[in-house]
Amino acid sequence: MSDKLVSVCIPAYNNADYISETIDSILNQTYRNIELVIVDDNSKDNTLEVIKAYEAKDNRVKVYHNEKNLGMAGNWNHCLELCTGEFIKLMCADDLIVPECIEKEVAVFEKYPEVVLVSSNTKLVDLDGNNKGFYKRYPAKEPIDGKIVNKKGFFNKNYYGAPQANLFKRSILDEIGGIDPKITYIVDYDFWVRIANTGKVFSILEPLNLFRVRNDSNTGQVMGGDKEKTAQYVGEHKYVFEKNQKVLGLSDFQIKLCVLIRKFRCFAGSIYLKIFVR
Repeated sequence: MSDKLVSVCIPAYNNADYISETIDSILNQTYRNIELVIVDDNSKDNTLEVIKAYEAKDNRVKVYHNEKNLGMAGNWNHCLELCTGEFIKLMCADDLIVPECIEKEVAVFEKYPEVVLVSSNTKLVDLDGNNKGFYKRYPAKEPIDGKIVNKKGFFNKNYYGAPQANLFKRSILDEIGGIDPKITYIVDYDFWVRIANTGKVFSILEPLNLFRVRNDSNTGQVMGGDKEKTAQYVGEHKYVFEKNQKVLGLSDFQIKLCVLIRKFRCFAGSIYLKIFVR
């Protein structure tokens, strides 16, 4: 088994109700050589108190506190700056990973040095942990050019999913930089696309992570819960599509088609949340 350090980052804000379960899922990994970097973005609840308790009992946990709220993009970039591991996993403060997740993802990098990003399938759960379905990655059993995944994803879906589903090489940050501060809702999607454009990606086609689906989350609101946020969400996808238009060889018509597909997926997502999620 590899002994390379893996940095897991949690950019936290007002997550006291769920972050303990998230932290436990990280600290209980079969892969032990990890550092858990948690940056509290000046929360108004007792998130900082909860995470400091973990820091006191496990020296792998490193807690930081922003005196001024940096917002999502700013705090995520701050997390990345604090990482020292060879590989990095970003996680929202209410999502989970199964015990073998990091071990299996690192094994991919050991087997395929040309891979820059590893993704795994996601199990969707509600607040009580009940199964609400699955979100699957790009269906390939071997490393594949990330540009192929990006281009097909623009016409279909975000194959990378939520942050906890991915592990990437820290060295790639020197090439692509960090999170784009112009983006509010899909900071991670833009980030994965830029990483994937630099090399090959690999899909682990089994659910190694869990994503909580909630009507009151950012995802729930942009998927039809708030018309203004939905419009911004779709607009951000258009921005990402246009940023990558030349490198992926897309026409203006294809960009318009990609935007229409995202609008439809927002509508379908809103129906799913109304029917299946409280």
